[in-house]
Amino acid sequence: MSTKSRVLFVCVANAARSQMAEALLRHTAPDQYDAFSAGTKPGAVDPYAQSALDQLGVSTEGLRSKSVDEFAGQTFDFVITLCDKAALECHALPGAGEFITWNFQDPADSPQPDAYRHTLHEIHERIKMFVLVKRKR
Repeated sequence: MSTKSRVLFVCVANAARSQMAEALLRHTAPDQYDAFSAGTKPGAVDPYAQSALDQLGVSTEGLRSKSVDEFAGQTFDFVITLCDKAALECHALPGAGEFITWNFQDPADSPQPDAYRHTLHEIHERIKMFVLVKRKR
C-alpha cells in the first residue's frame, strides 16, 4: 500500500497560477497526490482563475490564498514553482524533496485574449505530463 505524494505549488501571490495547479492536480490524480498551494506574498484568489476552473468543471472548493509560512515544518515530495520570481525566493524551501521550476506568464498581466483559459490549459498539460512521468518511475 503506497501513500500519496505531497505537492506544494508556489507562486508570488497565490492568486491564479498556483491555485489553478492545486485544483488541477487534485482533479487529475486525486488518488496519487495531495496538492497544496502557497505564495511568497499572498493576496486573494483571482476570480478569473476561479471562473476558468469552473468552466473546465474543476472543483474550486477550499481554494484560498496562503503564505508559504503556513506550511513551515511540513515536508513535501515535490515543490513546484510556477514563476521565476517564486523560484528565486523559494530555492531553498525546507521540507522540499524534489524542487521543480515551471514558468508560466501571469494571466493578469497577459495581453492575450482568454489569458486565464490559455494559462489553465498550459498548466493542465504540464500537470498531465508530470503525473505520467512520475507514474513511470
